[in-house]
Amino acid sequence: MNAILKFFEVEARGSSVRREILAGLTTFTTMSYIIVVNPAILKTAGIPAGPSMTATILASVFGCLLMGLYANRPFAIAPYMGENAFIAFTVCLGLGLRWQTALGAIFLAGIGFILLTVLRLRQWLVESIPTSLRYSFAVGIGLFLTFIGLNTTGIVELGVAGAPVKAGALTGAPVLVAIFGFLLISALVIRKIPGALLIGIVITALVAFVTRVAPWPSAFFGAPVSISPIFAQLDIREALSPKSLPIVLVIFIMAFVDTMGTLIGVSARAGFLDENGNLPQIERPMMTDAVSTVLAPLFGTTTTGAFVESATGIEAGGRTGLTAIVVGICFALSAFAAPFVSAIPPQAYGPALIIVGLFMLAPITRIDFTDYTESIPAFAVVSLMCFTYNIAVGITAGFLLYPFCKSLQGKAREIRSGLWVLAALSLMFFVFYPYK
Repeated sequence: MNAILKFFEVEARGSSVRREILAGLTTFTTMSYIIVVNPAILKTAGIPAGPSMTATILASVFGCLLMGLYANRPFAIAPYMGENAFIAFTVCLGLGLRWQTALGAIFLAGIGFILLTVLRLRQWLVESIPTSLRYSFAVGIGLFLTFIGLNTTGIVELGVAGAPVKAGALTGAPVLVAIFGFLLISALVIRKIPGALLIGIVITALVAFVTRVAPWPSAFFGAPVSISPIFAQLDIREALSPKSLPIVLVIFIMAFVDTMGTLIGVSARAGFLDENGNLPQIERPMMTDAVSTVLAPLFGTTTTGAFVESATGIEAGGRTGLTAIVVGICFALSAFAAPFVSAIPPQAYGPALIIVGLFMLAPITRIDFTDYTESIPAFAVVSLMCFTYNIAVGITAGFLLYPFCKSLQGKAREIRSGLWVLAALSLMFFVFYPYK
């Protein structure tokens, strides 16, 4: 036990082994939906669902263990939501590329991440981001999580043109169970009960099962499906063709800004940033993200990176890589218990996402709203993250607007060179992004 405490610096970071385990269980519970959702989305691209589920689990296990052992941070790694939909619906279904080519493009983007990280260019770029933008990432991600929670629980539904969102069936059983979960977690948080999020998720899931809002698990254990049909099937040669290179660029920029925004946003909430707003040793979680992104398409799945749901574990007290290790172990066990894990309904984990969204609003007080050159870019980040349902769009808009606003004020010389590079990449993102 002493060796664990020393290796992960548990006591030095004001935590305990019990708290780290609880945090890991909380994070896993809120993001375990990816085990089922990711294969369901990638099936549209032609990737078989059974092997895809195993690939999703393997990529998550490797990423989480590497994050814990190498970076010693409580950030969980798994295939990104958003990037998987981009690959399935835009790249494969819309543009007609084969899923093997799409995986090859992801592999190339991951190689680019590794090179940038080794050369310390990713850290240089991150350190050039203004403080106001860094805190806007946290706020935007918080509202993004809130919307995901509201939508998945049915409290908010998609509407029609002119009124894109509307209230769900608030008197229906599924929504009532979700509201119960929200009130329960709120009460536990107000009473400062340790493990409030996890307790709330588990109790709400049981209520959903008992009330038949969600079916009981069909089974508790089962053998993992082989990934041999999709393992190492990526087509790098086709990904290097003129038709595919713009896709590589968009994947690269999307994953780059998603990971950057998530790391900074979640770290801001956890208190990991130093007095200059930087995350110490950020190159380690970035290298973890880069290596995981290279291996994910080899397994047969899409871009991996730090999950915003890591914020739930941080709220539960997770402060070290031990949290990520616990998440990785849970993913590994889920390979044999996928029917049970996948049975946890959105009515159970959705309320936790809503509460975490509230927690992540706190950094908004650090944004100077009296200076419009700071507040306009920050506002664009927050609003576009939510209203486009795309973290990358919000972040890249901020990278473009900040130098624009500062230049109008005659302060272009104060902008760091790295931010100009990010602005150029952001412009390329909007130019080459396939809007179909």
